[in-house]
Amino acid sequence: MRRPASGALPRLSRPGAALGLLLAALASPSFRAQEGAGQSGECGPGVTFCVGTERVVLHVTVVDRQDRFVTNLGRESFAVLEDDQEQNLTYFAQEDVPVSIGLVIDNSGSMREKRRQVNAAALEFVKASNPQDEVFIVNFNDEAYLDQDFTSNLDRLQDALQRIDTQGGTALYDATSISLDHLAEHGNKSYNKRALLVITDGEDTSSRMDLEILVRKLQSSDVTIYGIGILTDEERRAARRAERHLRSLTRPTGGPAYFPATFDEVEPLVKRIAADIRNQYIIEYNWPEGKGPGYRRVRIDLKGKARSNKVRHRPGYYAD
Repeated sequence: MRRPASGALPRLSRPGAALGLLLAALASPSFRAQEGAGQSGECGPGVTFCVGTERVVLHVTVVDRQDRFVTNLGRESFAVLEDDQEQNLTYFAQEDVPVSIGLVIDNSGSMREKRRQVNAAALEFVKASNPQDEVFIVNFNDEAYLDQDFTSNLDRLQDALQRIDTQGGTALYDATSISLDHLAEHGNKSYNKRALLVITDGEDTSSRMDLEILVRKLQSSDVTIYGIGILTDEERRAARRAERHLRSLTRPTGGPAYFPATFDEVEPLVKRIAADIRNQYIIEYNWPEGKGPGYRRVRIDLKGKARSNKVRHRPGYYAD
């Protein structure tokens, strides 16, 4: 029986883990506004919406009709609307900045024949990313293991990917929730971009984390989740369920979910995701005054000559 690596994330199978996970989610800085943060005008790690400053941070991808990244637009090309009201932008940039990233990789029994290709693709993702990015690796089956904490060392990441014990179920929601907490609590405070790349081949079967709570947590965070679903299950109904489970994680964050038809497509996809992260616009505005807590819809319209392009971003956020 494989044991959690040294410094691993909490095991979710221990008694009371479901209640503890729920309480941790509700209390985590990525889930609530951080009191007092507005005094300095900066958010704490993993906090997008702060008392006093109340920043809304959007990571925005723009592509043309051929799906090529568009990186030469100015501030005047973007109209940002919250609940149909246009907002004044307080920050705008298009730059390749370092990112805190988590690789969250399915290690369940059904991945036994797939992990070699997945590991190779994960390393290609790191190689295609900004050299200053910090990356951690969580392998999961019916439990989640932090097999490598934040590092830029390829040898350490490769070693963590080789810790394969493909057995058990798929605790997709638990692994995602814990990885969000790890980003918020231990990610580099000077990095204003955070992302998770989740690779799985099936639906969630083992999590104690409730999906509704997890979605609320995602809506209260500025982390973008990218998903790759390697769905080779011959049963069409099971594949559709697995696709819904993965999209339920990516959609609230504005990240895409990909479902390659063959293993040969995985490596180009991870390189595409790395390029997506490196070519995003960073847009900020202040939380509109006079509005109470709740979910706010966000829409970005492109203006002028940029209108023919496509834009992707989180569809909204939960302000608490």
